[in-house]
Amino acid sequence: MTTLLNIIVVEDHDDLRASIVETLRAIGHQVVGVDCAEEVVEIAQTMHVDLMLIDLNLPGEDGISLARRIRQSQPGIGIVMLTARGKVSEKLQGYDNGADIYLTKPTTMEELSAAIQALSRRLRPATQATSALQLNLHKLTLAGQQSEVSLSAQEASVLAALARAPGQRLENWQLIALLGKMDVSKAGLEMQIARLRKKLIQANVDDQPIKAIRQFGYQLSVEIQVV
Repeated sequence: MTTLLNIIVVEDHDDLRASIVETLRAIGHQVVGVDCAEEVVEIAQTMHVDLMLIDLNLPGEDGISLARRIRQSQPGIGIVMLTARGKVSEKLQGYDNGADIYLTKPTTMEELSAAIQALSRRLRPATQATSALQLNLHKLTLAGQQSEVSLSAQEASVLAALARAPGQRLENWQLIALLGKMDVSKAGLEMQIARLRKKLIQANVDDQPIKAIRQFGYQLSVEIQVV
C-alpha cells in the first residue's frame, strides 16, 4: 500500500520536472514543482513538506547547498537527490549534505517511485499501521478503532481531499467544487462541514476534527488513512 506524501520537486529542466510531477500525482502524492531553490521557501511556508526531490545543477543556489540547508532546518524531512553527477566522490558529497537517496540520471519513473515509497516508510511509519481512522473510498465508510460510519460519496470525496491536501487544508471554493454545488452559500458549506464533523466524532474522534480557518477555508486536524 502506498504511503502518500507532500512533495516538492526542484528541477530546472521543464519537461523532466513536468514528467516527475505528473507521475507522482498519478500515484496520489501531493506534488509541487519548482525550477530553482529560491522558490522552495515560499512553497514550504504554505504546505507541510514530507519529502524534497532535488536536482543538483540548479540556477542560483545549487542542490547541494539547498539540501544541506533544508536538512539543518528540518532534520526529519526526506531528501532524494536526482542528478547527472555519478562519480563516487559526488555521491558521497550528496549523502554528507543530507541525501537519504542519491539517484543518477537517467533513471526510470518506476525506480524513482520505488525509491520514494521506500523512503516513505521512514517518514510516515505509523500512518498505515496505527492510523486512528481509515477512509475506504470504495465502501464509502470511515472506520475508527471501535466503530464504522457510512459516508455519502460527496462526504468521502471531501474528507479524502482534506486528508491529502498540503497541511490538510482546503479553501472554501475548493470544498464547494468538491461538493458539486457551485451555488452553495458560505452557510451551506458550514452546514456540510458540520455534518462531516459529526460523523468524524461518531468514529471516535475528539471534538473539532475539522477546524475553520478565517477567510480561507477548513483544515482537518486528525490523521486519516485513505484506502
